Amino acid sequence: MATERKNGIRVCIDRGGTFTDCVASIPVPVSEQHPTGRKELVVKLLSVDPSNYPDAPREGIRRILEIATGKPHPRDQLVATENLESIRMGTTVATNALLERKGERCALLISQGFKDLLMIGNQSRPKIFDLTITKPDVLYQAVVEVDERQAEKQSRNAQWNVAMVTLVGYTSSPMGVVENIDPNDPTFVKGISGEYVHVLRRPDMREVEKQLQDLYSQGFRSIAVCLLHSYTFVDHEQAIGELAQKIGFTHISLSSSIMPMIKMVPRGTSATADAYLTPCIKTYVDGFVSGFDENLTKNVSLQFMQSDGGLVPVSHFSGLRAILSGPAGGVVGYGMTAFDSKDGIPVIGFDMGGTSTDVSRFSGKYEHVFETTTAGVTIQAPQLDINTVAAGGGSMLFFRNGTFVVGPESASAHPGPACYRKGGPLTVTDANLVLGRLNPEYFPKIFGPNEDESLDVNIARSKFEELTAQINDYISKEKSANGLKWTPMSVDDVAYGFIKVANESMCRPIRALTEAKGHDASKHILSVFGGAGGQHACAIARALGISSIFIHKYASVLSAYGLSLADVVYESQEPSSETLSDKSLPLLKERIATLVSQCHEALGKQGFEKDHIECEIYLNLRYNGTDCALMTLKPNSKDDWDFANAFVENYKYEFGFHLPDRDIIVDDIRVRGIGKSAQASPISVQDEVKTLKPTPVDSAIAEGLTSIFFEDGRNDKTPTYLLEKLPVGTKVDGPAIIMDANSAILIQPFCSGLITSNTVVVTIGDGNKAQITTEMDPIMLAVFGNRFMSIAEQMGRTLQKTAISTNIKERLDFSCALFGPDGGLVANAPHIPVHLGSLSHAVQYQMEYYKGDITEGDVIMTNHPAAGGSHLPDITIITPVFNDGKIVFFVASRGHHADIGGILPGSMPPNSKELYQEGAAIRSFKLVSKGHFDLEGLTRLLVDEPAKYPGCSGTRCLRDNVSDLKAQVAANHKGIGLVKGLISEYGLDVVQAYMMHIRKNAEMAVRDLLKNALRRSEGKDLVSTDFMDDGSRISLRVEINPEDGSAIFDFEGTSEEVYGNCNAPASVTHSAIIYCLRCMVAMDIPLNQGCLSPVTIKIPEKSMLAPSETAAVVGGNVLVSQRLVDVILKAFQVCGASQGCMNNLTFGVGGKTVDTETGDTKVVEGWGYYETIAGGAGAGPTWAGQGGVHTHMTNTRITDPEILERRYPVILREFALRTGSGGEGLNAGGEGLIRDIEFLEPMEVSILSERRVFQPYGMAGGGPGQSGKNLWVQKRTIRKKDGLLVAAAEEDSYAKEETDTVFRTVNLSGKNTAHVRAGDRLMICTPGGGAWGGKDGANLKVTGSSAPAVQQTYMRGSVNEYQSLQEASV
Repeated sequence: MATERKNGIRVCIDRGGTFTDCVASIPVPVSEQHPTGRKELVVKLLSVDPSNYPDAPREGIRRILEIATGKPHPRDQLVATENLESIRMGTTVATNALLERKGERCALLISQGFKDLLMIGNQSRPKIFDLTITKPDVLYQAVVEVDERQAEKQSRNAQWNVAMVTLVGYTSSPMGVVENIDPNDPTFVKGISGEYVHVLRRPDMREVEKQLQDLYSQGFRSIAVCLLHSYTFVDHEQAIGELAQKIGFTHISLSSSIMPMIKMVPRGTSATADAYLTPCIKTYVDGFVSGFDENLTKNVSLQFMQSDGGLVPVSHFSGLRAILSGPAGGVVGYGMTAFDSKDGIPVIGFDMGGTSTDVSRFSGKYEHVFETTTAGVTIQAPQLDINTVAAGGGSMLFFRNGTFVVGPESASAHPGPACYRKGGPLTVTDANLVLGRLNPEYFPKIFGPNEDESLDVNIARSKFEELTAQINDYISKEKSANGLKWTPMSVDDVAYGFIKVANESMCRPIRALTEAKGHDASKHILSVFGGAGGQHACAIARALGISSIFIHKYASVLSAYGLSLADVVYESQEPSSETLSDKSLPLLKERIATLVSQCHEALGKQGFEKDHIECEIYLNLRYNGTDCALMTLKPNSKDDWDFANAFVENYKYEFGFHLPDRDIIVDDIRVRGIGKSAQASPISVQDEVKTLKPTPVDSAIAEGLTSIFFEDGRNDKTPTYLLEKLPVGTKVDGPAIIMDANSAILIQPFCSGLITSNTVVVTIGDGNKAQITTEMDPIMLAVFGNRFMSIAEQMGRTLQKTAISTNIKERLDFSCALFGPDGGLVANAPHIPVHLGSLSHAVQYQMEYYKGDITEGDVIMTNHPAAGGSHLPDITIITPVFNDGKIVFFVASRGHHADIGGILPGSMPPNSKELYQEGAAIRSFKLVSKGHFDLEGLTRLLVDEPAKYPGCSGTRCLRDNVSDLKAQVAANHKGIGLVKGLISEYGLDVVQAYMMHIRKNAEMAVRDLLKNALRRSEGKDLVSTDFMDDGSRISLRVEINPEDGSAIFDFEGTSEEVYGNCNAPASVTHSAIIYCLRCMVAMDIPLNQGCLSPVTIKIPEKSMLAPSETAAVVGGNVLVSQRLVDVILKAFQVCGASQGCMNNLTFGVGGKTVDTETGDTKVVEGWGYYETIAGGAGAGPTWAGQGGVHTHMTNTRITDPEILERRYPVILREFALRTGSGGEGLNAGGEGLIRDIEFLEPMEVSILSERRVFQPYGMAGGGPGQSGKNLWVQKRTIRKKDGLLVAAAEEDSYAKEETDTVFRTVNLSGKNTAHVRAGDRLMICTPGGGAWGGKDGANLKVTGSSAPAVQQTYMRGSVNEYQSLQEASV
């Protein structure tokens, strides 16, 4: 550790994507002007300027030293450090290396059978409507499988493989945790978490040494190691790490050391991220240090900001914890300067910079997340919950399909916005400049090719003039076609329109962030910072209903300033599996004490005295049987160890209920040691405001008058004030601009700004709203699109928050939607493909069913396929929205219920023949009638009615059904309130008019698509046919009208209804069509009824696509839906077929059985598991198919291997790509997967799958993907003397030498149920995707122009995680 020099210059640096901000604290004589004996200096410079300096932070320090000392510090000499006390830095080095994939070359060592696991990840695709399915590359360049879980390598089907390390027991049993441990057997080892593992064989270290030597000889010097269950059993990873160190590897990341938390995939990606990024960090630090004299490391404290908001010495800084190093400083900055613990009003942080907009929240404690995804890489480490929601000032502007679009593409730092003089595109920054909200005179001249020019308003205006002409031309044609007059838009109108759209698009995720945690966005302070934040602050606050904005005097450099207020932290964490109780608490206290001691020791070595160290103690707690863990802070009192009550209160606050009959499980023990290094201002902004007597600003000190465009037009006399010239207590009424050296604060009309000693406090007035008419305005079209979608999203948040079942609360298997008075879809969230077209069918059916007999207070429940349902577990709740006694909208929510009766638990039997075998079928039921919840009627429908059928029972989880249905009712109620609020704001006629305008917008996009498709087919009808594995045909002919772009989708020739469950309700066909149209449009259009307006759908009666009302349909929802997509895309010649299947696997025990002795029927309590398995995606003209990913009508995530083996009596032998299963061609099809599961106990296993006979087709001469297969490997015992099979019940009666073990492999076929024994395995080999084009590529011509490369903004944070999980459900 450096010997810190006291009373020197302290420098805090935030190296961002566009600019590097430096804030220096310089010692000066104590005076009235500087009562603390220090003054602050701000330096801002471009982060990348290679022609002038190699490293921006070092250049910033050099400039600070020149200013502070008055002496020259030449660039070509080492920077002298004799005046420096400390350097604190937040850097994007790790982030940039991750985004650009420019990290250290590294290799991964992983358990045998899992070499592709990190590539497969959770198997969901990142963008649900993107047929190209582009997933970010994995970070490692080589992978080696460590043979610690397999016996000698022999034929998979001939010889049994024995796991070498596996968890003992499982947790899913209704009787509690099942463990069978021999206390005298040394191979049973208790892991760190308290769980036992069975170590049957250790890795062959000689073989591992050969593998490591081979990697070393290939030039690898950085490795990551991730073995199954190493979160609790670390021995094997540590042995490999020690061996690698001896060989000479310079960086070794062990997943068990990096983050010892259960879940192999995020732990493995975290270890590889560390191996990939930490060497880059070290290289950067070495380069940074090399530019200073030799005393930097001796006498200057050098610290870096981590993603969790804490500082660490440079020696402890790692790539894994550096992802949010830059923006974390901003959260600390506003948390320490804007929050007042006395009034407790929480703060929303709004950080709008040049390349990203980040949103976060602070309420007295930093809000951390422990698993988040950045640039496609899942990181398992504590990070501040910073949500990147937009591309910032660099967000590019587009006019697409009649509407204004902002981002997510970014102009980035280079070339930057058009006004940067480097040939960049139009951006939000250009719009602000053209509107007069930015004044080039007050910005540094750092733009242009030589970085010496000011912002260029002429270039920005010229580009806006071109865009305005295009917009006016487009809209005038549309208006003329409808006989309407049109006043052309001005450049100002267009630029302001983009600002309005940008603001509304940023408000949506802010609402989502606060709503997710049960908070009202309007009851916050908005703390605005970043270079571009001040220009949008008033509009954002007004849209969110926030009345107060805090803008710190260092708002444009707050991430750097926040570093000066940050604490030094050291964290220590261990896994656990204890049940929280009085019995387990002493052991937990003992483990906590050890971790506290580690934190004190580490911080003590950094120079902190014991009384300056605080330790926050956390237990990561969850209810048994759930996945939702909450990191729970120990109560404040030293002797208060009541974690249970703290957890329950947190849970009720977060979700609105608790589970008093469930045990609380401790997943992790975490201690956060804090070395207190700074305090906030002794007086809070809130307290200072109370002492001030506001004085109107003296207009004489205005720098000048500026012309600025506002809602009601240009104001040519908007004054500009310099912040440094405004005395404390000055009140500036809007409109006005307050400038500091690096940013502008726009005080809008009807708002005012009060100057305090460190902050501008802006108060938001009501203002005059522009009059919005019913005529279509392209700006308001985008605004209403966001508002409608926000209603559906907030409904979803309410449903997830109040539901109780795993399917809805944790898998987010639901949809919420808004409908017009005609039942047509207006907005749908989340995007679950199979729900897209079918929900409106359900609403319209009920409208016809009741024919006006719906009153305010009624809530309708339905799930019947004939009434717009998909399959029976999906229950739809519909509520009308009344206004002045008339239905003006409908809201609806559809959720997948875990069980609703039938012949098998889960209500998804693979061999059902009749609808009643799949559970309760409800055509229509008023769940709530005039405000009364009909529990008696619901119980009859869910429990009594299904049990009347042979072999069937009623729902097996009525309590969960009732709770989830009430949550759906609550979600609809939330939607009603939001719809009424929108009507109150704009008027019913305007809201309904824009509902129709948005539908028309989607309709136009689809008509254009269909016209283009007809041109490509040279005027011919589009025709295709494909088959289900039983030979059933699906035929399609698409007839397109060249004049208006309408189309007839005619399924004549499709096979009759089947005696099985591969029948699809008509609503599923509508869903498949709307999904395919959206994919082919290939742009972000609103998903609503307009998408199907140009389409007429003809389905033969009594066919498998329009079955009778009693037909089984569960396979139609999950299998026929996939084949429908294949048929539609084949007709349009878009791409090769994807796997065409969901590979639905269920296994478990319990349910309805017949007593063999008495013949009585009884229900045995048990457990069950359900998953869908990914496969290969089809290739297209410009892309190869992605392997191991879910496609089309599903996108479900798969259970992590460690969670699977912890919960269920199974061993996952292999989960890897099925090499060679993708079709061969110019662009190869994606590969399917192999999922090999061994069962440790007898149980029932069911598989519901397709493409086991007919291969996924290739396109344009490309080869087909391989069909899938389901292999049952039976482990059986025979007598040696005669070879006869020994019954399972008699196996223990024979001596070992009397029997042999044999293995029999049988094809289970695509749809079957089997009763497996202990030791049996199921190997599911999923289909590959079809290829595009012959191998030689002959006669292939791909038309289209290449677009210029733009930077995509990677969204991150809990809001993005929620959205990703929404799209990973079906």
